[in-house]
Formats: sequence, structure tokens, C-alpha cells
Amino acid sequence: MNISPRLERAGTTHYIGVMANSLTLSDAAAKRVATIAAKLGKPAVLRLSVEGGGCSGFQYKFDLGEPEGDDVISETDDVKLVVDPISLDLVAGSTVDFVESLGGAAFRVENPNAAAGCGCGSSFGI
Repeated sequence: MNISPRLERAGTTHYIGVMANSLTLSDAAAKRVATIAAKLGKPAVLRLSVEGGGCSGFQYKFDLGEPEGDDVISETDDVKLVVDPISLDLVAGSTVDFVESLGGAAFRVENPNAAAGCGCGSSFGI
């Protein structure tokens, strides 16, 4: 199990440990991304971005996709979490988890920057 997130930019790798702007992909989320990617025949790379909208002002968006340009990359068990620099300002220090309950299954972001959120967990305010 590799839970040491690392930051990659411009072809270099820096281990970020517990820095304030670190991102973490939980073991449960990494396993789910690996399963989905394998079924779709894609690389195990989860892209997290933030868009305007939702009931609290901003909403999280998840996609499978390759890193681009200045993306920040955190890696857990060979699964990558990729965030663009603009979204990083809004999700720095966050943990992405995968939660299964009676209400369904979803990726959840535990965002220390969020001052407000909604019941569904996909929207937040700063």
C-alpha cells in the first residue's frame, strides 16, 4: 500500500507529504478508480476539477483522463489523482474518498477550504 501522495509538475516529482496544498486519494477511492478504469480500458487516472455552479457556488467534477500541462498529480497505489492549477486553489489539502451507503455510492471530497456545502456533497462554497 502506497499512501504517500506526491506532487508532479513539469516532468519533476516532489513528495508532498502533509503540506497544506497536498491532495490525497483514499485507498477506497484508488481501488474504485482502478476498477472503473480497467472496465473501460483506460489508465487509472481520476481528474478532479471545480466548476462554478451547484447549490453552494462551486461543484466538483470527476472524469477519467490523462494529466495535462501544469496539472498537479497525487498518487496512491499506482492510481493518480489529477487536478488543474486553478482548481487546486479551491481543493488544496483535500482528500478524495469513495463512499458506499444505502443512498448509493459516490466519490466524496473532504475539503478543508469549504465554508459551506450541500446535502449531496457535490457542491461547496468558500
